Amino acid sequence: MPEDWELLKSFLPGNWRELARETGALKGLRKDKSEENLLRVLLIHLGCGHSLRETVVRAKKAGLAELSDVALLKRLKKSRDWLRAMCLELFRDEGVTGTEGFEFRVMDATTVREPGKSGSLWRIHYSMRLPSLACDFFKVTGTEGAGSGESLTQFPIRAGDHVLADRGYSRAPGIVHVASSGGEVTVRVNPQALALWTRDGERLRLLETVSSLRRLGKAGSWPARVVAADGATATGRICAVRKSRTAIRAAQEKIRHDASRKGTEIKPRTLEFAKFIIVFTTFPEDTFSAEEVLECYRLRWQVELVFKRFKSLAQLGHLPKYDDDSARAWLYGKLLLALLVEKLIRHAESVSPWGYDLPMVPAAQHLA
Repeated sequence: MPEDWELLKSFLPGNWRELARETGALKGLRKDKSEENLLRVLLIHLGCGHSLRETVVRAKKAGLAELSDVALLKRLKKSRDWLRAMCLELFRDEGVTGTEGFEFRVMDATTVREPGKSGSLWRIHYSMRLPSLACDFFKVTGTEGAGSGESLTQFPIRAGDHVLADRGYSRAPGIVHVASSGGEVTVRVNPQALALWTRDGERLRLLETVSSLRRLGKAGSWPARVVAADGATATGRICAVRKSRTAIRAAQEKIRHDASRKGTEIKPRTLEFAKFIIVFTTFPEDTFSAEEVLECYRLRWQVELVFKRFKSLAQLGHLPKYDDDSARAWLYGKLLLALLVEKLIRHAESVSPWGYDLPMVPAAQHLA
């Protein structure tokens, strides 16, 4: 354990201790004002998925802290901004930055099953702003029944919001919800879930349209509309770009692998659609060119792997379902774990043979 902890600390942001004090995470601690012990206790809860009560027992036996489960919940709330600040530093290390002058809302959802044989299954709907990484919405629902599915209608929208969402949100009601609330949206198109129409009211032949893109590096843009069941519409455009041969081959191999695993038949159109990245956007054309729209979506893709890791880690643990502050702190803690895992894997695979960074060594010694 001591060696593992020292190794993990080497992957934390360089200023993680200072951030604890700057954000007030240690405020109110009467005995040991150790940011190190506090983080270890929080990670027992967040990383191992133990309940608050089990966490305080383990922390006491390990000599890290003596506190009640109620006190630990309060400490988790006070650590919210600290956890977020560390996430932000790690995102910066990943090179995640936004388009100058704009902040985007990335919306997603995942499911969490509480520990135990009869643990409840919940769906977390969350929205994060990039590049500030501020969680501006957090909602927990069931996973079955009306009002529980993944949809942009789950989120409150303010005028001027710029929303980025993956293909799971490629549905007309959610897109119309954002547009009618005064927001702008860019969503990856799922051709099986989203019907598209021309400005003249005819069905848009999507594959035939994007197939005109035969040259790499050239983005295309075509006017389009989506129509909800109640007749409400959102007017925008389709932006698309052709993938490289390597990316096409990887995408098509994944489709074949999934079809083989599920025992389903692949439609030829599915393999053709795999050659393109296609998004529907209402981002204003005089502000965002087709290339800029796709680069904005790439910003969402930059954090997609981290979100996927977050989703797997979120499966483990007790979810604070009723308290807004503790729920946000829990989310930042899980996201911190996801970022640390990504960094550990990256270093183990490609950075150095011993798996971590050495302390800063003067350049002269490197040259020697």
